[in-house]
Amino acid sequence: MTSFLRLATLATVLALASAAQAQNAASVAPPPPPVEAAQPLVDLYSAEDAQATLDARLVALKTVIRLAPEQEKLWPPVEEAIRQAAKNAAGRAADRAEAEPAQDFLDVLERLAGAEAARAADLNSVIAALKPLVATLSVEQKRRIPAFLDMTDHAGRPQPTLELWIFEAEQE
Repeated sequence: MTSFLRLATLATVLALASAAQAQNAASVAPPPPPVEAAQPLVDLYSAEDAQATLDARLVALKTVIRLAPEQEKLWPPVEEAIRQAAKNAAGRAADRAEAEPAQDFLDVLERLAGAEAARAADLNSVIAALKPLVATLSVEQKRRIPAFLDMTDHAGRPQPTLELWIFEAEQE
């Protein structure tokens, strides 16, 4: 019986020593990572990335519409208007990033009104460029455009302009 008692005591001492050692190891905090290790896992979206994405979306839009050869001639003004609207949106986002902080809620509302007016002007330019092309499109071609632009119809109400990918540079 004494050998059993010795063995049980030894097992208890070893278990307690192991637990104490594990607790000491856990209480020692690892050193902070070096500064260079604090880099983001994914690089931020660059202007070049935005340009590549816009290029791809324009190619995809043309592909979705499946323009006939006579309709192709009406595409360049549409593409230019969309590119200009996206460029303007990126410029507004850059300006907003560098702007002084708003002083009060009226300042915020004024900035919001200015941005909405600018997006409206850009959207009107895109619409003007689209009208001649859309006039030549079939019903099937017209049906594909809203789905591709991710335009959702909320019982006939207009959607906010920021939801259009043309203006995504302004989204925060």
